[in-house]
Amino acid sequence: MTSIVDDRSLIQHTGWGYFPVAFVARLPFAMMVVGVLTLVASATGSVALAGLTSGVVGVGVVVAGPIIGDLVDRHGQRAVLVPVGLANGILLALFPVVVLAGMPEPLMLVAAALIGLSAPQAAALSRTRLVAIARDRVHGARRERTLSRVMSYESAADETAFVIGPVLVGVLAAFLAPWAPIAVAAALSFAFVTAFALHPTAALADGDPAVPTERAPWSAVLSRPVRILAAATFGVGLFFGSTLTSLTAFAQSAGDGEMAGLLYGLMGVGSAALALTVMLLPARFSLRARWLVFGGVLVASAAGYALSRDLPAVIVMLCLMGLGVGPTLVTLFSLAGQRSPVGRSASVMTLLGSSLTLAQALSSAVTGALAEATSAQVAMALPLVASVLVLALGVANAAQTRRRRR
Repeated sequence: MTSIVDDRSLIQHTGWGYFPVAFVARLPFAMMVVGVLTLVASATGSVALAGLTSGVVGVGVVVAGPIIGDLVDRHGQRAVLVPVGLANGILLALFPVVVLAGMPEPLMLVAAALIGLSAPQAAALSRTRLVAIARDRVHGARRERTLSRVMSYESAADETAFVIGPVLVGVLAAFLAPWAPIAVAAALSFAFVTAFALHPTAALADGDPAVPTERAPWSAVLSRPVRILAAATFGVGLFFGSTLTSLTAFAQSAGDGEMAGLLYGLMGVGSAALALTVMLLPARFSLRARWLVFGGVLVASAAGYALSRDLPAVIVMLCLMGLGVGPTLVTLFSLAGQRSPVGRSASVMTLLGSSLTLAQALSSAVTGALAEATSAQVAMALPLVASVLVLALGVANAAQTRRRRR
């Protein structure tokens, strides 16, 4: 991209209208795993099959995510996102037909896989777009501060989307029909993913296609520092998936399975709020230290969730879990922005996003099977395992950073 640095702020480059469009474009992605889980569980009565089906969505996302990121790095966001968003809208619209028509389970799983393969990576690409604009067009005196705010905002927007997504699923499923969330996600994919792809900021981030762009090899994307971040994001995905599915099992055992999305949304309230405040933390509170501190909060609250026996205790622990997971996610993506090789920002961001979604879906499948084979209470211990993994990787990251400094 050609650098055109000036004194204007990031918002003056993007315009205020960019942010609502980019936010709503995330919702189909945030709704699809929970929506598939809710629809299949309601239609079949099987939490295990619902978890498996949502797991297949995640497998599709992780297979397609790095490919989409590489294509975007090569051809730009507009050329890739427009066909992907349209295809995803069509496949989401067809999925309730497949499920409610009582078609065979293998066909249901194929349909779920296609949804994942066509999932629009709006969150990762919005982050990539804003980082590119900040680096290449914002004046050096304010660039670092702007980049920090971008990472905080984007992670808070992700968290808020992952709050609103499950809440929308819960409300639509409870008050309309279990197929309604998927239908709404399809409409949003058609309208807002396309609008996000065609927004003028895509041209700002992509630059002039006639100008050759330096691009690091894929081996740089898979370097050890990036792999640690991808593994930690995978751990956060395990946490999300096991929490959602164990919560679904808990709600079903209480006789109100459609409330799971609303309960899950409680975790995101504190998560999104604290993610936004990360930008206010002093620079001396390093990213390495933040990972350890907020990872510790996540472990402690997940332990409390595992020991909860009634709804009030579950609600309290979900709110506390949000205080740990939001800032941890901000920290991981901030480090990813620092460690992205030249010309590979979209590849790194989609790699992390795909790792999170794959883990969320796989843990949904495992947690659903465990809940059905044992009990909801046993399944509620799995978020603790995931949070311990995230903290352990934070320790590994700190050790590696110290070695590199020496």
